[in-house]
Amino acid sequence: MGETHGSRLRAEGLALSYDDRTVVRDLTVQIPDSGFTVIVGPNACGKSTLLKALARILKPTSGAVYLDHREIHGYSTKEVARRLGLLPQTSIAPGGITVGGLVARGRYPHQRLLRQWSPQDEAAVAAALELTRTRDLADRFVDELSGGQRQRVWLALVLAQETPVLLLDEPTTYLDIAHQIEVLDLCAELHEERGHTLVAVLHDLNQACRYATDLIVMRDGEIVAQGAPQAIVTAELVEATFGLPCRVVADPESGTPMVVPLWRRGGSRPAPAEVVVGSDA
Repeated sequence: MGETHGSRLRAEGLALSYDDRTVVRDLTVQIPDSGFTVIVGPNACGKSTLLKALARILKPTSGAVYLDHREIHGYSTKEVARRLGLLPQTSIAPGGITVGGLVARGRYPHQRLLRQWSPQDEAAVAAALELTRTRDLADRFVDELSGGQRQRVWLALVLAQETPVLLLDEPTTYLDIAHQIEVLDLCAELHEERGHTLVAVLHDLNQACRYATDLIVMRDGEIVAQGAPQAIVTAELVEATFGLPCRVVADPESGTPMVVPLWRRGGSRPAPAEVVVGSDA
């Protein structure tokens, strides 16, 4: 295995299992550097399982994950946390902790016996709160927040780690549509303007197509397609992967592929609504 070439995050020959159930077999993937890779696929296809392996949460039964050209299980926990941040699907905050206190925990990987809290830590926490628009929540208890607010606070904690690689497992969960777009716009900013490498699991295929620079499509524990959304997303791929008859058209705003489900079989199509654009009254 070469140690000086390839993506800073990749997996080779992965087999991933829960107890006696194998979820992923012989999977090899490279994550493009400084891009936004989105993993999509039907439920129970192995999306989150793959993300857990890339984050060193789940140890492969065979194969390996490489981070910065070194097998990821060869690092200490703190070393991984200085290079890679993870927003898991569900997180539980300690009771009685404030938003500022929780986000500050993102600086733990940078603490050492002779280096405790520093102005750099303070600046990193402030920047993370600003980026996620949670600065006004800093003195509130996490237990008091709505689900959407908590999700943004957990994202702030990950950003406070200041890692070059970010893994996000369903980062738009619990968010209304406006905040979903806000988080995805932030992801775009992180890789386009700051050079971060992002990997996210998303359920919304149209959001994935709009924001991803690289799309990984999974089914039954395998990668069935990978590449730029414009290059790989077709009606045939969507139906084969999700069982959804559809048309794929250009998003009128971004020009990226947009999946439009076909009208239900046997149902009558609704008449187009009349749009009133003016009145003499």
